[in-house]
Amino acid sequence: MLDSIQTQRIDLAAAFRWAVRLKYHEGVANHFSVAVNTDGSQFLINPNQRHFSLIKASELLLLDANNPDTMSQPDAPDPTAWGLHGAIHRFCPHARCVLHTHSMFATVLACLEDPRLPAIDQNTAQFHNRLVLDKEFDGMAFADQGERCAAMLDDPDKKVMLMGNHGVLVLGSSVADAFNRLFYFERSAETYIRALQTGMPLNILSEVVAEKTAVQWEQYGDSARRHFEQLKLILDQSESDYRL
Repeated sequence: MLDSIQTQRIDLAAAFRWAVRLKYHEGVANHFSVAVNTDGSQFLINPNQRHFSLIKASELLLLDANNPDTMSQPDAPDPTAWGLHGAIHRFCPHARCVLHTHSMFATVLACLEDPRLPAIDQNTAQFHNRLVLDKEFDGMAFADQGERCAAMLDDPDKKVMLMGNHGVLVLGSSVADAFNRLFYFERSAETYIRALQTGMPLNILSEVVAEKTAVQWEQYGDSARRHFEQLKLILDQSESDYRL
């Protein structure tokens, strides 16, 4: 059963506000979206050039990924938002929520010649063999790049794309699911980058233990929903206008 559009609006607005608190935002760039219909083609996304810290639920744009006239509308989204998120919602119905950021440590990882994330602790193991690595950066994410990225996201079991020389894109079954995954991926990238900075050898988990831990993450109850509910409660105490 789909959540109501108003519930989706509130959750996505909360994700934007928390992205600022966690320093995942970048100027008035980057975009979050969530599908609101069964086939995923209709979706909410942030308005063009609106700072994440100011976004309210009622301001989110409702777009149709199959509408060729979207960019000629008075309230058209950012062209890269339409290029990337429009393509994913058009071609990847399993991608209910799509979060794209240039968060610091994920982006640092994306800039390495070898951008793989080894399983060196419990958090990094969550993503063991579950990343899509895009090493074909060819400019900003307009329509052609969006369609290329969408074509790489056909495996519903791989919900994080590390976009080489660019940033990270995270998929989820809901806003809560995607935001929880973004949170843990950024923490994992930070752990790895800081471990590299020590110059000491890494203690990489075995294939067996890494896969076991990744499966355990996948079976770990509804922790994503509970995490996100707590985040909204914190917002309600200090900046509840995100719900408006």
